[in-house]
Amino acid sequence: MTPLRLGISPCPNDTYIFFALLRHFQDQLPVEVHFHDIEELNQLALEGAYDAVKISCALLDSVSAEYGLLRSGGALGRGCGPLLVSAGAKALFPGARVLSPGRHTTAQRLFQRYCPLSVNLEYRLFSDIMEALAAGKADFGILIHESRFTYQEHGLSLVQDLGVWWEETTGAPIPLGGIVLRRSCDPALASQLETLIRQSIAYARNHRAEVLDFCRQYAQEIDDAVMGSHIELYVNQYSHDIGPDGIRAIAYLLFGDHTAEPNFLWSQT
Repeated sequence: MTPLRLGISPCPNDTYIFFALLRHFQDQLPVEVHFHDIEELNQLALEGAYDAVKISCALLDSVSAEYGLLRSGGALGRGCGPLLVSAGAKALFPGARVLSPGRHTTAQRLFQRYCPLSVNLEYRLFSDIMEALAAGKADFGILIHESRFTYQEHGLSLVQDLGVWWEETTGAPIPLGGIVLRRSCDPALASQLETLIRQSIAYARNHRAEVLDFCRQYAQEIDDAVMGSHIELYVNQYSHDIGPDGIRAIAYLLFGDHTAEPNFLWSQT
């Protein structure tokens, strides 16, 4: 059987979710995994590089003809949104230099919804943003992933929690990312992959020490407390099944209407 070509990020929530699928379930579904930064994954999805790939929810409307969203394996939730931070400035101002983790990221989409001002956006690898801000190379930065737990150690201050802003504005959970699968794949494969992802999450919960050893190999922040906080925040009920609330949240992010037809799903059932 030809292995499924899978692209995911090296962030702890992804490596935690997919550990058992990659290490223990290969006899059920052979998988060839590739690790990339989230914005690289977004670009690779636009190029159709993988059979299944983790992408930002903000990109779903751009790849929905080629890929559909699976109901498991994603990153949605509450209290887990991107952070707008600075090394000193208290509020955004016209012409400010803002570092973003990527043009296609949900963080970028949320910032554009939040900020009415004309600013100068610059794109950086997410893990380089804090250092650049601390060095005075920009006025503001949008932080994602583990950075939300460590920015204060770099002398940075919170300007706006974009996730809190989203939740207060919409009442919906924050739709960060999800796993998409080629629409040309067999429906049986889509169902099998969703099931194995759920089983992989269950395995991780029951074999935490083993899984954390794997996560530690890839994490940007290797402090166990930070890594554990990251996993607890981003691996939740929506990772198991996106559910109606998650679907409505994505529809609102993409179309500004939570009742919009969810044509981004791989299967409507």
